[in-house]
Order: sequence, then C-alpha cells, then structure tokens
Amino acid sequence: MVIFGIMKFLNSVFAFYINSSIHVALAVLALLAISVLEFDLKIPNELWAFVFLGTLTSYNFVKYAAIAGLHHRSLAQSLKAIQIFSGLCLVLLFFMAVKLSINTLLVTGAFGLATFLYAVPFVRHKNLRNLSGIKIFIVAFVWAGVTVIVPMIASETPISGDILLTFFQRILIVVALILPFEIRDVPYDSLNLKTVPQQVGIKSTKLIGQGVLLLCLVFEFFKNDSDVAYIISLLTFCVVLGWLLVISKTQQTRYFSSFWIEGLPILWLFVFLFFEKL
Repeated sequence: MVIFGIMKFLNSVFAFYINSSIHVALAVLALLAISVLEFDLKIPNELWAFVFLGTLTSYNFVKYAAIAGLHHRSLAQSLKAIQIFSGLCLVLLFFMAVKLSINTLLVTGAFGLATFLYAVPFVRHKNLRNLSGIKIFIVAFVWAGVTVIVPMIASETPISGDILLTFFQRILIVVALILPFEIRDVPYDSLNLKTVPQQVGIKSTKLIGQGVLLLCLVFEFFKNDSDVAYIISLLTFCVVLGWLLVISKTQQTRYFSSFWIEGLPILWLFVFLFFEKL
C-alpha cells in the first residue's frame, strides 16, 4: 500500500509537471542556452528566469483560456492548482521584467503580443490559432524569436548573417517539433484549422518534417563560423526528432509528444554541452 501511495503521488507530480507547462518552459530555456553557447553571449541572469516564467505563464494562458476546448477533461481537476501556480509565476515575471533593458522588453513584448493574439479572438471572433494554416508558423516564429533574437538584444549583440541563419534554423526546428502534435490531434482539430496533416495527410506530413530537418542542416553550411560541438549536437537532435516523427501516429501514448518530443531541446543542450567539453 505504501509503494502504491508513493507511485500515485509521483504520478500526480509528473502530471502536474507536464500540465503546468514546466516541461515546455525548460525546453524553451534549453533553446535559449543553445543560442548563448553557440554565439558565446553574455546575457543578464534575470533573462533566464524571465524566459522560463514567461513561457510557463503564456503557455498556460493559451492552453487554459478556453476550458471547453480541452481534449482531456481530467485536467479540470487540477486546473485550480495550475492557475494558482501560474499566478505566482506571473508575479515573479513582473519582478524579473523591471530588471531588464527597455529594448529587451520591447522585443519580448512583440513576441508576447503574438502569443496573446494566438489565444484571444480579435477578428470576427477568431484568434491566430484559428486562422487557417498559420498556427504552426506563429508558434515557431515566437519560439525562434524568444530563443535567438531576444538574447541578442539583451546582450547588445549585432544581428549578423549567422544569427539570422540560426533564427531561420530555429523556426524550422520548431515546425518539425510541432508536427507530431498535429498528427496526434488530427481526430480532434477542427477542419477549419487546416493543419499540415489535414491538408496533405499523415505520411506526407512526415516527409515534410524530414525535409524541414534536412534544410535546417543545410543552413549550417552557409554560416561563416561553425562550432563542431554545435554541428554534432544539431545532427544528433535532427536524427532523433526525425526518427520520432517517423513513428508518430494519431493514437500516441499519453506522454509521447508532451514529454518525449517536447523534451528534445533539453537532450540537444546536453549533447551540445558534452561535446563542448571534449
């Protein structure tokens, strides 16, 4: 009975970890760390907390703004705890914000506005998420902006050609990361969303994902300065994501996308750090 109780407690903790967006916030933080390592940036300590807290609160706002749209009704039982947790994170976010430069806040605010409009209707009762065919690109643009452009602004680093290539790489990477989620959600998504698998089918979606990852790798060869550790880690990440994309299906295990796929940037960071220290 004791072991059963412990397992039940650990399962509830893990479910809260996933449902409260802590996992996705750590993934975004990992992408930020990869940019910092790639370009040897010096960013304010507060930016780490700001990105983590901003990702967590914005994701929870997007996910739970319309409770009626939840696919998993069981989330409603722990929603109050998630709301309280998100509220505390929002307060901390404001404390971090006042310690950042105006330029950093303005750029971050622009990406934050895109996130807000992603969830809140603004044209004919539609938000950006409901505009046909663009959901995946909005998310990719925001993730790339926050993890590549924002640290450049915060560190007062000029935007070079290599940085722009990394920005476009990051967009492609996030697009590929989202595709398994879109495959999973085929039975649930409204046909009006016109997601990639809705328009071209699941098999073609997987091929598009592989092509996107290949293009991401090709971009690396156009950079003036390339780090061997970064190239190896990027290749490892693309191979693992490509394989997981191949085995993606509509009937996925509970945490296939929300834990394994979403956690791949964390794996990427660890691989990068490993080869960086060799």
